Amino acid sequence: MRPMIPLPSNLYQNLDPEHYMLKSISSMSFCWQPIPRGGMSVPTDRAAFWSGVLSCLLGLFAAADEPWSDQDGLGFIATYCVDCHQPPKPKGGLDLSGQTSREQWVGHALQWEKHLPRVRDNEMPPDDEGVPQPSAEERLSFLQWAQETLRTAACEDGIQPGPPILRRLNRSEYSASVRHLLDVHFDAGEALPEDGAGGEGFDNASETLIISPIHAEKYLDAARSAVAYAFADTRSSKRFMVAEPGEDLSEESAASRILDRFLSSAFRRPVEPAERDTYLDLFRAARLSEQDFHSALQTTLAAAMVSPKFLFLIEAPVESGQVAPVSQEEMASRLSYFLWGAPPDDTLMQMAQSQSLHEPEILAAQVKRMVGKDHERKVRNVAQQFVEQWLGTRALGREFKPDASIEGYDSELEGGMKYEPVFFFQEILSEDRPLTDLIDADYTYINRRLSRHYKVKGEFREQPKRVEIAENPHRGGLLSMAAILAVSSHPHRTSPVLRGKWILETLLGEPPPPPPPDVPELEENSDAKEPASLRERLEAHRQDPSCNACHERMDPLGFSLENYDVLGRWRDQQDGEPIDVTGSLPDGTRFEGPQALKALLMDRKEQVMRHLTRKMLGYALGRGLSPEDYCAAESILSDLREHGYSSHRLLIGIVQSVPFRYKIGPETPSDL
Repeated sequence: MRPMIPLPSNLYQNLDPEHYMLKSISSMSFCWQPIPRGGMSVPTDRAAFWSGVLSCLLGLFAAADEPWSDQDGLGFIATYCVDCHQPPKPKGGLDLSGQTSREQWVGHALQWEKHLPRVRDNEMPPDDEGVPQPSAEERLSFLQWAQETLRTAACEDGIQPGPPILRRLNRSEYSASVRHLLDVHFDAGEALPEDGAGGEGFDNASETLIISPIHAEKYLDAARSAVAYAFADTRSSKRFMVAEPGEDLSEESAASRILDRFLSSAFRRPVEPAERDTYLDLFRAARLSEQDFHSALQTTLAAAMVSPKFLFLIEAPVESGQVAPVSQEEMASRLSYFLWGAPPDDTLMQMAQSQSLHEPEILAAQVKRMVGKDHERKVRNVAQQFVEQWLGTRALGREFKPDASIEGYDSELEGGMKYEPVFFFQEILSEDRPLTDLIDADYTYINRRLSRHYKVKGEFREQPKRVEIAENPHRGGLLSMAAILAVSSHPHRTSPVLRGKWILETLLGEPPPPPPPDVPELEENSDAKEPASLRERLEAHRQDPSCNACHERMDPLGFSLENYDVLGRWRDQQDGEPIDVTGSLPDGTRFEGPQALKALLMDRKEQVMRHLTRKMLGYALGRGLSPEDYCAAESILSDLREHGYSSHRLLIGIVQSVPFRYKIGPETPSDL
């Protein structure tokens, strides 16, 4: 049986299993966004299918026509769709003959899940002889109308929360939870299978965190090893060995005290006496099997560490269709796994016990405390988890390794490259820096090896340190970081296409559509042909009209970064010729080089901040976003704008939002 993921149940608010959402980027462009939702269930392979069709349907800076009316949208369906989708045998089971009003169309949103991506990918209407075809402008306008109509319907009832959290800890969270529980300093999750990305592109998404037999085996091995290590280390054992049997304390009484403390920490909430007694029974059984006190206790604690109550984040269910605040202990865990990727500390648990974690000012104060310098190791951990997955730099040294022809690459340089964006983002979070620093900044973090690579003078060590780069016009912001420039290149050469795609997808939230079928790869130079520059070969490639629509968006952005080689080193020439870094966008805007590109992105910072807000909200919730979540993201973005794009305002806005503070019960079949 295939694993299942959540699916929304309200027909008026959902496009099963994910929505596309039209969002206004600026007065000049529009973009579609994927919106997963929780509730009922569908197979996860659908999620994989939908992830392949996330794309922006209009050029990044192309002028948009007036939006269509309902009459225009329904007229498109009547002209291009109804012939194939009407009785007696409507194709794909989609009967459009009765969808003659906005309300009827929205009411059949679930049926459109298979078909809107196919309209977008030019698969519908089919390119058969005699079948009328819409123009590219008509196709785009219809899709814009369809998604705007669905978005409006989704937000009519205001912002709504998602379902209670029920998901497994990912590898990083599991390791952090073991360290917190036992005060041991090794990677307990190292042997676990890797977690796949889901939701908004992160490996903490409930949609993909399934559990398999191999997990069960590895968890038991890891628990036994961690507990044995902790018992052998005096400092670690002090964390949980709060009692020892003696003349005045029986073994069972000592075990009971230890279990009270240990289980509350492991399960991240107070435990009931009946829960403790279950493990006390296990301790008794171990003692009867001739284990000594400490061995029996090790067996018992290891058993608690393979309990779902430790391995999963489990929130109490809510009655059907009802909205309820998350409990105090649930809020403590939501906060800690969002901002630390680790369990709540004593402060959070004490505040949960005092019933104060739902007060907005308390939440704001906790955010500032949790990302402060006193917790820099935890903040760096979550910065690494978020940044490496959002920016794609986790691939460096794994899926991406430079070709042997690229000189200067080694493991020491790789480490410095990967740490630069992590330490940089950590400072943005900890110091409440403006999030626009991501686009351009006068500082970065480099270590000894990376300083030589960037030709930055000064005293450096293996640990990255902050350096001012205001006088260095070639550095500043994400786009000049070696790790990003590398993973957006080919192993043997730079790629304006990949770098342009990276900007569209990662910073602007506009992943371009997949290339049309049967489009040949870009030809490399060969001895048999007249040598041509990369720009000349790409311009020839763009002569194909089916290629030009995307390349005219991607290529100019990527060419502006051609002064950086595969490893992010600055260069003015290639093969003895000056590098051409000029670009022209579809709307006629011309620019030259990375500084002009950063200025262009700064002019469109609202779009970058919108995409970052959605990414961070999805990461915080540990699931894909719904249309209601999209409405919450817009509210957070509005507050963020008013506060100068402060990083703390983003975090505070998320933890004070409805989706973060509340949960909703699933609707019953009679509600559908």
